[in-house]
Amino acid sequence: MQMRKLAAAVGAVLFTTGLAAVSGVASANADLDRLSHDDRNWAMQTKDYSATHFSKMTQINADNVKYLKPAWTFSTGTLHGHEGAPLVVDGIMYVHTPFPNNVYAIDLNDPGKILWQYKPKQNPAARAVACCDVVNRGVAYVPAGDHGPAKIFLAQLDGNVVALNAKTGEEIWKVENSDITMGSTLTGAPFVAKDKVLIGSAGAELGVRGYVTAYNIKDGKQEWRAYATGPDSDLLLDDKFNEHNPHYGQFGLGLQTWEGDAWKIGGGTNWGWYAYDPKLDMVYYGSGNPAPWNETMRPGDNKWTMTIWGRDLETGKAKFGYQKTPHDEWDYAGINYMGLSEQEVDGKIQPLLTHPDRNGLVYTLNRETGTLVNAFKIDDTVNWVKKVDLKTGLPIRDPEYATYMDHEGKGICPSAMGYHNQGLESYDPDKKLFFMGVNHICMDWEPFMLPYRAGQFFVGATLNMYPGPKGTLGQVKAMNSVTGKMEWEVPEKFSVWGGTLATAGNLVFYGTLDGYIKARDSRTGDLLWKFKLPSGVIGHPITYMHNGKQYVAIYSGVGGWPGVGLVFDLKDPTAGLGAVGAFKELAHYTQMGGSVFVFALN
Repeated sequence: MQMRKLAAAVGAVLFTTGLAAVSGVASANADLDRLSHDDRNWAMQTKDYSATHFSKMTQINADNVKYLKPAWTFSTGTLHGHEGAPLVVDGIMYVHTPFPNNVYAIDLNDPGKILWQYKPKQNPAARAVACCDVVNRGVAYVPAGDHGPAKIFLAQLDGNVVALNAKTGEEIWKVENSDITMGSTLTGAPFVAKDKVLIGSAGAELGVRGYVTAYNIKDGKQEWRAYATGPDSDLLLDDKFNEHNPHYGQFGLGLQTWEGDAWKIGGGTNWGWYAYDPKLDMVYYGSGNPAPWNETMRPGDNKWTMTIWGRDLETGKAKFGYQKTPHDEWDYAGINYMGLSEQEVDGKIQPLLTHPDRNGLVYTLNRETGTLVNAFKIDDTVNWVKKVDLKTGLPIRDPEYATYMDHEGKGICPSAMGYHNQGLESYDPDKKLFFMGVNHICMDWEPFMLPYRAGQFFVGATLNMYPGPKGTLGQVKAMNSVTGKMEWEVPEKFSVWGGTLATAGNLVFYGTLDGYIKARDSRTGDLLWKFKLPSGVIGHPITYMHNGKQYVAIYSGVGGWPGVGLVFDLKDPTAGLGAVGAFKELAHYTQMGGSVFVFALN
């Protein structure tokens, strides 16, 4: 209406300018969305906004995958854990490394040549405050638009977020997101939607208060920041927060469910994965564990750690928040994979969000309202919880596996590593199945008291970890997220840490800690092909097409939490927050080394 009050000429100018601004924002989103659905590319870590990690390509399929051979390889020149995956956009592969977080651009027409390389100069002190190896989960990409040239976004371990020119590798902007003097580092992959790049934070094990931040892709200006603990204004709660499920809790709880000022050092960091629904304009992610691990030191439900968040992308306002593990006692940090699907529930197609959590449960929610559709155990050996009450959303705990002072909890399943950790999983929309790489690790837990000191570890528990009741450290499973049925499952000697890739060729690919890339029939779980890599795998496979030929690529480079004993030569089984004991055999099967392996049909 105000436009009508302006002079016609001025009104026309304003109207045209407004359209251009809206078009610029939409085009940044639409162009990336288009790239993500072109199977020649792999333009996001999650493959697409729904995080399907699924390719419709069938050139490599269940009948011929046995003929896969290495096509070319590339050494990253870096040791330690290689999580995440390369990106492939319009014939260029973008490779990242763990600290010092180098980035390489490789021309797929001549993969023996590096187009450009970016080697940041970082504060080496960041290595000392990294929780579980100096990993990085990947870069993000956005095509050229009104914001300027095509960009690569990198989160550095020292807390800086950097935008690089995708054609030249030149730095465009750089902002400090995290303060390493307080123990806050960056290990997660940035996530681009519309004109924003989202990045979380790490460091809950050092008493860091978690948050997620949206930066403008053009200049790095902060658009919004949402915390996991504290006052509602810091949490960015919408006026109608949890209106569909008020029993989840609504207002004031980011303070009321903590004792005193404990929320200020309360954890809830996010270093995991995101998903985005363009129709609802909502972004989804999980906040992590409360700090310290010793539950005696933080009475209350400790909201909103351990929460699945659904936020409005434009404002950051939270539409819903569902806390899976109130007053977490086991470090079940819920930052894991978020997968979006449209499936039938009670005779009606619903927009769903599926989340396999570190606590050993799989949650499926209506992603518009946050309403819980189902919650079930990843494996029947999960024992800290009997079941989830679907009406209240609350877990029904088994007190035998609680943790408290002057008591050593025995045989708790899963361990703090979870039955699912940082792996990026896949969803086949035709089969309506999720494919999961699973940990199968249990633990003994003994808490102790300790003071908070900024920038130092703030855990308060000694852990012993070991293989679960089925005798192995890992599994791969095909799961229906609505019914909770496992269509098939197979054991693996070690955890399947990096996640899976599914294709329409009836295949599911994944890597193993002892250094294999494997392909199974996604219908039956039968092993169809495997190849021994020079180092163990903690990243996820991808597939792309170049010059009419389909390729599969994966990082080789052991490390991460399961590999801390190997990479730092630790012997105490309780070291590495308990990981050393669980993976004591790993050094007999693989050693460090960073590389990219690319496969094609012979």
